Amino acid sequence: MSLITSTDELAQACARFARHPFVTVDTEFLRETTFWPKVCVIQIASDDEAIAIDTLAEDIDLAPFFELMANESVVKVFHAARQDVEIMWHHAKMIPTPLFDTQVAAMVCGFGDQVSYGELAQALCRVTIDKSSRFTDWSRRPLSDAQITYALADVTHLRDIYRALLGKLETSGRIDWLGDEMQSLTAPATYEQHPDNAWERFRHRARKPRDLAVLMELAAWREREAQSKDVPRSRVLKDDVMIEVALAAPRTPEALANLRAFPRGMERSRSGSEILVAIERGLERDHKTLPKIERDRRPGGNTGATVELLKVLLRQVSERHGVAAKMIATVDDLEAIASDDKADVAAMRGWRREIFGVKALELKRGKLALTVERGRVVTLEWQDVQAETEDA
Repeated sequence: MSLITSTDELAQACARFARHPFVTVDTEFLRETTFWPKVCVIQIASDDEAIAIDTLAEDIDLAPFFELMANESVVKVFHAARQDVEIMWHHAKMIPTPLFDTQVAAMVCGFGDQVSYGELAQALCRVTIDKSSRFTDWSRRPLSDAQITYALADVTHLRDIYRALLGKLETSGRIDWLGDEMQSLTAPATYEQHPDNAWERFRHRARKPRDLAVLMELAAWREREAQSKDVPRSRVLKDDVMIEVALAAPRTPEALANLRAFPRGMERSRSGSEILVAIERGLERDHKTLPKIERDRRPGGNTGATVELLKVLLRQVSERHGVAAKMIATVDDLEAIASDDKADVAAMRGWRREIFGVKALELKRGKLALTVERGRVVTLEWQDVQAETEDA
């Protein structure tokens, strides 16, 4: 077992890895009781070796690892990279580059939405991943041989998965299709936790400017508390309670205590006082400075029927091109297209427009029809529809 527990061993290993065109990377972490993920083990593999880094080893310095992650001559391969990258951003304010996410690549190659590592290992490597250590406590020491073996399997099979997917992408000419998703994964804004933006997760819960103003202040307060104490947001105030407080906007400890879901006694604590101060800040905000409240985009009139047809078209295009439907367009995209031919959504740009967006507009304009042949949905151009009508 190759377990790295010292900075010197790590530096030597990373120097060896830097000589390879790509390395595969994974992390084992805990975050059930913390705001920030607590990384416990990092795994790396090249064609020559695989190592597990004990990040909790006494006095180990991860600087050589982060230098490797920043080395632009080595591709860093992850599966479902977002949480792994979040760890690196939090610890070192860096993002691995260049980066290749096999889950995203699998979506482009037709393996469905959010395909798991185990599913890809089975489909591409004919290997069944042992999940017996999946829910282990990675913070406990010493690590067992079984834990290390399990951890290394997450990067050793990833080498063959990467090669297989890369080959499929090159053969199909779809390497560039990963661009938008990779840009999102490698953008610092994806990982920056700004308290003032915390309200955006609840933007659809506010119906009036006053509600939105109070919700913005409460969400920012909770985010700062959770980050400073390094505890989950729910440990500070649960989502449903925070929303109830924002909509009720109580202004006294007694009114706060009268809310059904509010924790008993909290109104008399420091947190209770700070919540009331946040509510006052929200009530005092100028409504003209608030973001525009987005109303639910509920299809009305003929738009609802158009959205349903676009869903069928999306499924047909997805199956035809072997690309996960989610990768091509979201429900929000479809609703926007149904309402506006010039909708500014991803489905109407680049390769997505080529395979779906153009057809979506043709469907709306009556130049494209959907029909069923031998149990499968197919599209018919306007000329084909006209010919079939004449034949009938």
